[in-house]
Amino acid sequence: MGRTSKVVTSGLLICALAAVSVPVGLQLAPAFLPHDPAAVAVVPAAQELPTELGEVAAVTPLVSTAPLPDTAALAGELKKALTYDGAGTFGMYVADALTGQEIFSQAAETAKTPASNLKLLTAGAALKTLGAETRFTTTVVSGATPTELVLRAGGDAMLAAGDSDATSTMGHAGLATLAQETAKALSAAGVSGPVTLSIDDTLFTGSALNPKWSREDVDAGEIAPIFPMALNAGRVAPGVLTGARPQDSAVAVAEAFAAALESAGVSTNGAITRGSVPVAEASTAPGQAQPGTVLASVSSATVAEQTQFMLEESDNYVAEVLARMTAVKLGLDASNAGAVAAVRQVVAELGLPMDDIVTTDNSGLATGNLMSPKNFVDLLTLMLEDSSSDIGQALQGLPIAGLTGSLSGRFTSASQLPGAGLVRAKTGSLNQVTSLSGYVINSDGRLLVFSILGNGLTDGAAVARPVVDAAAAVLAQS
Repeated sequence: MGRTSKVVTSGLLICALAAVSVPVGLQLAPAFLPHDPAAVAVVPAAQELPTELGEVAAVTPLVSTAPLPDTAALAGELKKALTYDGAGTFGMYVADALTGQEIFSQAAETAKTPASNLKLLTAGAALKTLGAETRFTTTVVSGATPTELVLRAGGDAMLAAGDSDATSTMGHAGLATLAQETAKALSAAGVSGPVTLSIDDTLFTGSALNPKWSREDVDAGEIAPIFPMALNAGRVAPGVLTGARPQDSAVAVAEAFAAALESAGVSTNGAITRGSVPVAEASTAPGQAQPGTVLASVSSATVAEQTQFMLEESDNYVAEVLARMTAVKLGLDASNAGAVAAVRQVVAELGLPMDDIVTTDNSGLATGNLMSPKNFVDLLTLMLEDSSSDIGQALQGLPIAGLTGSLSGRFTSASQLPGAGLVRAKTGSLNQVTSLSGYVINSDGRLLVFSILGNGLTDGAAVARPVVDAAAAVLAQS
């Protein structure tokens, strides 16, 4: 990015240390528990685990006097780690977070298919535009008559059928709670059932499926048609990660809400229709709720929490919804094309030139996306410059090697073990693509930002994945 010096806030160090501050007694992944005592290496002071819990009284910025890695020696080790017997190529770029100095480069400016690493762009754009503390609201409003209810979508794709759970990101807003509040409002207005229910999901426009997504991926449950409200991130249940998904998430929400109304004592006539909130009529009786009056509402987890969930779990549905909500905020068409344009606009405004970056969706599942390793390092560096900023909140969602999210089952072999608990990075996988972009504190206490993209992996991403993990582990030892 051409930077020769910059100030890194104390928040950056707090965020970076989150990857290594694992309290003793935590249920560690197998990567931390080698059976061979000889495999346990001496841990550098900068990477030692804490022996007791305590409060952070003060954190100082990263120390610029910590030595940079020996670039020549590191290059040899990384090239060896990136050697792969199968078909395919790997590009990698590494920079020092404090100075921006290039540490390693291999095909670093060659654009490749990034897979889910593309979600880093979506995260930055959503956080910057929507604001980290913003919540999306699902509302029930009065219809044209007292017994007509309209369920209005507000962008929450993580609704639950049960009660709201303020401690959870998924299911922070629950339809059972919304139904109970609706029942109270109807009772207070003297309205008894049965009620009719309609859906207002006009917040998003255009096709619910991106034409760049393969039918096979849709059928396999990698993605589903995108609507401005959904249960369980567009799944039949939170833990069901593959297989068929609801093809109309707005209807799925409405059906669950109707069932919740029945449980709350409000009978329904069973018919669910679509339509926007009606315009108030002059003949509305005194004391009767005007059409469009909010009767009840529930709010989602914050955009920061949703973004972190999206990155940690690599959730395609949430990524696409956040991108469309970004388009809504910018006054753009909340369609596939509008969402792509919105993310590109905001990322460019953040300081990452988009001229050589091609994006066709916002989750990385589509064909045609192209971005280089250096592009990703530049974006991550922007986030790391101030981890307390809105876009900096994305960093907390990066999985920790061997511990959390999409990295929880990785970094378990001998060559990858040095990176376990230290590497924090976004994963990505397609049939012939594997990617890993993030940061690591090395053995001397330098914070290194990196991106590794592998393409053309005809033997499959899973077979090549150990290559990128081993390369990231080399950085932890540098």
